[in-house]
Amino acid sequence: MEITHYSFDVPVEAAGQRLDAFLATQLPDLSRAAVQRLIDEGQVLLAEGKPRSSMKLAGGEQITVDIPPPAPAVPLAEQIPLDVLYEDHDLIVINKPAGMTVHPGAGAATGTLVNALLGHCTDLSGIGGEIRPGIVHRLDKGTSGVLVAAKNDIAHRGLAEQFAAHSIKRLYWALIYGSPSEDTGKVSNSIGRHPSDRLRMSSKAKHGKEATTNWRVLERFGAASLVQLRLETGRTHQIRVHLTEANMPLLGDPLYPDGGRFNNLKDTRLKGMISHLGRQALHARVLGFIHPVTGQYLEFSSEPPEDFSGILAYLRETAAASTTFS
Repeated sequence: MEITHYSFDVPVEAAGQRLDAFLATQLPDLSRAAVQRLIDEGQVLLAEGKPRSSMKLAGGEQITVDIPPPAPAVPLAEQIPLDVLYEDHDLIVINKPAGMTVHPGAGAATGTLVNALLGHCTDLSGIGGEIRPGIVHRLDKGTSGVLVAAKNDIAHRGLAEQFAAHSIKRLYWALIYGSPSEDTGKVSNSIGRHPSDRLRMSSKAKHGKEATTNWRVLERFGAASLVQLRLETGRTHQIRVHLTEANMPLLGDPLYPDGGRFNNLKDTRLKGMISHLGRQALHARVLGFIHPVTGQYLEFSSEPPEDFSGILAYLRETAAASTTFS
């Protein structure tokens, strides 16, 4: 594998931000700690040379980032607490926190879910490749929720077949800007690498793969809505692409544009909560599948984390107050 090169022009509105914080939003698959390591290792350059992580941006700078390929070594086991929803000899189901990368990659060799699984599971085999033991599917770093990992080849193969056949039950909750004109809908198109921005995915890609997302509005709050998504496929950034291109962008998404929705919000408290969220308001709510060894149907769910649920509670509160005084 070769070094991956990135180049960023710092917008004027980013003036005053720390360099590491800015790059963490531009490279959503990397943790802030991983970005800081790249800076310390001299992989991040500005016109004046090698900067510090704490450098304050002025706006207008051009930043280049070189990300080396992941080391081929087996990841280290780390004692990282996990929210385990279910575990047996064949698989483990966890409630992944937002901010945790699923597997080691460029600039993120530690602190990942794989590192945590290796520290937690004494019987986790090295299936799925050396740097992704047991991983059958993934959630974006900024997405929280239910995820399953396999502990052996039989379980891995059985789960992988179900994901390939799209027979897995996957329900997500998302907070989106605005109020859709319909209560339900379906987005079906192909998704591939964005033609001009390789960090993003798009339906405009030349060589995309078919992707289908079903959506349903659960609650409306005027400025935002709570929607439930049911996936028929599992493409990279599928929900984020489909909702953005359907003019229903996710609150807080650092990578996909919201069309000016955030800047147009009049509720300053809500804007502050979205800024504090610092990620897409997306949660993997339900995961259901056939146990690959026992044949039993299993289904797991988790509540959204505090930052997501806090925004939801505030939206409900303000909507109720508006109804009361109208």
